[in-house]
Amino acid sequence: MRKVKRYFLEILPRLHQSQKLDFENNNHVYCEFNKNAALNRFFYEKIGKDYSWKDRLIWSEKKWTEYLSNNFLKTYILKVKKSLAGFYELEYHKNKNEVELIQLGLLREYRGQKLGSLLLQHVLYESKKLKCNRVWVHTCSLDHRHALKNYIARGFKIFKQEHVYINN
Repeated sequence: MRKVKRYFLEILPRLHQSQKLDFENNNHVYCEFNKNAALNRFFYEKIGKDYSWKDRLIWSEKKWTEYLSNNFLKTYILKVKKSLAGFYELEYHKNKNEVELIQLGLLREYRGQKLGSLLLQHVLYESKKLKCNRVWVHTCSLDHRHALKNYIARGFKIFKQEHVYINN
């Protein structure tokens, strides 16, 4: 068993100053409306292997398709010079009028270029359009070493911390 520290963070968009999206000419983020299970699975497996993302590794193609059939779930893709670089998943919880950032990650060759910051700016931009009450996410000590700092730098506040134990 391995001890992991998990952080739950939130930001209240109505209190958050809008940031200008800082895209360079060849970088862009778009919403994957096709609900492409193969693409989500690709990102989850490739990015997740560095951070112990394991929950979805056992999912069948059918399970992935069912997951992505949720009309309140959107996948956004980051491309750099027309190449896939990263992604994030947002789920709108209508009953609470809040947005959950479920996954966010970059392929290994795109890390260390401030693109995680760019993706997180895009999360806030998209969330603000929904006029939601809050955006929340959880991260942990297994995630990228700058993940927690990135969330805090964008205005997220920790509202809960806990230790959990996972199988290696």
